[in-house]
Amino acid sequence: MMKSFEEAADRPLVSIMLVNWNTRELTLECLRSVYQQTQNISFEVIVVDNGSEDGSAEAIAREFPQVVLMAETDNHGFAKATNISVERARGEYVLLLNTDTVVLDRAIEKIVAFAQAKPASKLWGGRTVFEDGTLNPDSCWGRITPWSAFCMATGLSRIFRNSELFNPEGYGGWKRDHERQIDIVQGSFLLIKRDFWNELGGFDLDFFMFGEEADLAARARKAGAKPVMTPEATIIHYGGRSTKTKSSRTIYVTGGRIGLIKRHFSSFWRPIGVALMVFWVWWRAFGYRVASLVFPRYKDVAEQYAIVWKQRELWINGPPKTRI
Repeated sequence: MMKSFEEAADRPLVSIMLVNWNTRELTLECLRSVYQQTQNISFEVIVVDNGSEDGSAEAIAREFPQVVLMAETDNHGFAKATNISVERARGEYVLLLNTDTVVLDRAIEKIVAFAQAKPASKLWGGRTVFEDGTLNPDSCWGRITPWSAFCMATGLSRIFRNSELFNPEGYGGWKRDHERQIDIVQGSFLLIKRDFWNELGGFDLDFFMFGEEADLAARARKAGAKPVMTPEATIIHYGGRSTKTKSSRTIYVTGGRIGLIKRHFSSFWRPIGVALMVFWVWWRAFGYRVASLVFPRYKDVAEQYAIVWKQRELWINGPPKTRI
């Protein structure tokens, strides 16, 4: 049997890192796509299983014995688990890949080639689509600023979704259809040199989940990085499969954004930014509650934000530290 590039290489070109938590079938699907679509570069795959209870570790070990499997007993969260896995990496590049993704059309080979062609960028991303092929815009984002926080809190970014002025974090109506310098590469499909990762110190462990890649990108930009994305490297990203409920996801996102504000806003703007995030949650909880009294279709989202508001002690000071 012919050895794969992964087995033959003394030092793989890229280490592909996955963090799994109770997403067994999605993770297996992702791994199959990695091996099917990555034939022409040397690579290794490292999977951290965060104490899954669905038989993920056993299934991965059975179907993919060549994977470096780190079966943890605790749920470390995405940031810590990734840091742990990168300590084991041997590749020149490290590729963070979500378990709820599917690699398409040699995407890993293409993003590595893109990085080799643009070494000064230091952070590289690709394009993500949903299962039906429509754009999933979450592959990259603009940084949070006082203006973007105001637009989010007041609903301007939602009302004028296609405006780069009022929706700067979402890059307005940009379809991610051409190469472009960006602020943040989402951790679902993020390529970085291992040496630069180590220079930055990896993810900040204050971020249990959500916000860690935005913080990493902010520190990378300060160190001279100019993150960039290419639509040539495209994957499916289902999204939202690693949180139990919509309310828990909102809690993580809100806490993560407050953490970013506290770390990267000036002392003048910091309290204003936090107040805008608090207002955003309160206003949505109140607004959807009122709307649900007239339009029953808003009942579920009203309950979601009511839970987030009631549990504000989990996020009001920054990222939640444990699994919710």
